[in-house]
Amino acid sequence: MLKRVSIIIVCAALLTLVLTACSLGGAASTGPNQVHMDNTSFVQSSVTIKKGESITLVSDTLVGHTIANGTWKDGAGQPAQEPGAPRVDNVAIGGNSSGEIGPFNTAGTFKLYCTIHSGMNLTVIVH
Repeated sequence: MLKRVSIIIVCAALLTLVLTACSLGGAASTGPNQVHMDNTSFVQSSVTIKKGESITLVSDTLVGHTIANGTWKDGAGQPAQEPGAPRVDNVAIGGNSSGEIGPFNTAGTFKLYCTIHSGMNLTVIVH
C-alpha cells in the first residue's frame, strides 16, 4: 500500500512539473523594453527608450503581426522611415512569440505599425 501511494505522489509531482513547464512556453521573453501585442493592437501605444537600445515586441496571442516603419492614417497604411530610424521592413512576429527591433541609435520619435491590422500603431521615443 505504501509503495502504491508513493508511486501516485511521484506521478502527481511529475504531472505538475510538466504542466508548469508547458505554461511557461508561450510568448515569455526576457528582453528589455518590452511592448506587448494582443490580437489587433499594441497594448501600449508608445514606449520610451534610451539611445542605442532596442525594443522587444511580444505577441501574447496566437495572432501574428508584420511590423514596418510607418503608421496607419485614416484607415490606410502609410509606410515611412524617419531619418535615423532603424529599417523595419515587414518583420514577422508569429503568434505567441517575440522579436527585437533596433537598435535605435538616434534620439527622436519614430513610428512603427502592423501592416496587417488597421490602426495598430506604435510610437518609439528615443532619448
